[in-house]
Amino acid sequence: MNIIDVYDIATSTWYKQAVSGPSPELRVNPCAVAASAPDGSSTNIYMYGGQNLIPYGQQIQYDDMWVLTVPSFTWVKVDTKGQSVPPARVGASCSIWDGQIVVVGGYTGPNLTCETGTYVFSAKDLKWQNNFNALSGGNPQNQQSSQEKDPAGLSGSYGYEVPGAVQSVIGGNSKGGATITAPARAATQGPMATGKAITYTVTDSNGAVSTQTGTTSSGGNKNNNGGDGPNVGAIVAGVVAGCFAVLAAYLGFCAWVYRRQLTLYKNHVAMAQRAAAGAPNEKSSFLPSSTEGSSQPTGKGSIFTDQGSGVGGTSSRATATNSNEAVPPLPTGVWPPAGRSSSVTSSNDDLMVGQEPSFVGVLLNPRRSLRVINRD
Repeated sequence: MNIIDVYDIATSTWYKQAVSGPSPELRVNPCAVAASAPDGSSTNIYMYGGQNLIPYGQQIQYDDMWVLTVPSFTWVKVDTKGQSVPPARVGASCSIWDGQIVVVGGYTGPNLTCETGTYVFSAKDLKWQNNFNALSGGNPQNQQSSQEKDPAGLSGSYGYEVPGAVQSVIGGNSKGGATITAPARAATQGPMATGKAITYTVTDSNGAVSTQTGTTSSGGNKNNNGGDGPNVGAIVAGVVAGCFAVLAAYLGFCAWVYRRQLTLYKNHVAMAQRAAAGAPNEKSSFLPSSTEGSSQPTGKGSIFTDQGSGVGGTSSRATATNSNEAVPPLPTGVWPPAGRSSSVTSSNDDLMVGQEPSFVGVLLNPRRSLRVINRD
């Protein structure tokens, strides 16, 4: 009895769930009923009687009462010492109404004599009693007052309260408020692992709310405070989390673009400096080639100076002493090469403006930085 088979009606699936607490002895044909706490935080299954068929020919009937409290899946043995307990039996029929369990019939003794008596057990007080105490009020399904509008509310629970022996195991009070709302032993699968109890708000006769552990899932759109409408807190949290995710992705993208642009900038600065110094066979896509034509002034004995910003923020000077000497090409920032489109020149200028790229600049204009690294 330390492993319980659970059948999920919604999916027609069987599951197994381990239970905690002292377990009843193995038995067959007990009778059982279920009662719901007023707030629905726990459902308590009462099991009575049954028979052990082992060893053969020495079967034993039981007269004990056990409570399996769900969703904690914990066994609680009812102490019936000193009470007028019916004879041990097997195969009895049990029903619950007004929070009282009615036991009818069954078989007793080694010869399995048919028992014709009727007995009443108070599920709230955990006591056998001499008569059935009908309660006034309640709906035709005999549901808890807090559950009358919910078709899923257990019938027969009207007037039922959680007994003290069960409260000591799952917490809370007679109205419910269980503090253990999940299996005491790890849930394996199915609704025990992913679901939670349907709970209700219990209001006293004076209008005060005595316990409120949640809301019913069958009442449509309900928030965690028991009111109608969407769960605003969950929506806000989702929006904030989404904004942070987008911001993190954007910062990561900008960091990648910045690192690429900075690497390109340093490489082109080095290439331009070597080209300006007359290094042989040094080429740079940011300096004009001999085939592109030039609008630079040339002539014998002419001397011209570039006072604009050169690579790295320093001035560059180019002179020609006679018409037979080759004139070193100037950086593109001085005379753009003829025949190139304005977009190419703009991309070149982005790297050759004389200062290193900054991360802030990438953040403010990532498109321009991306154009530079794509052009390269």
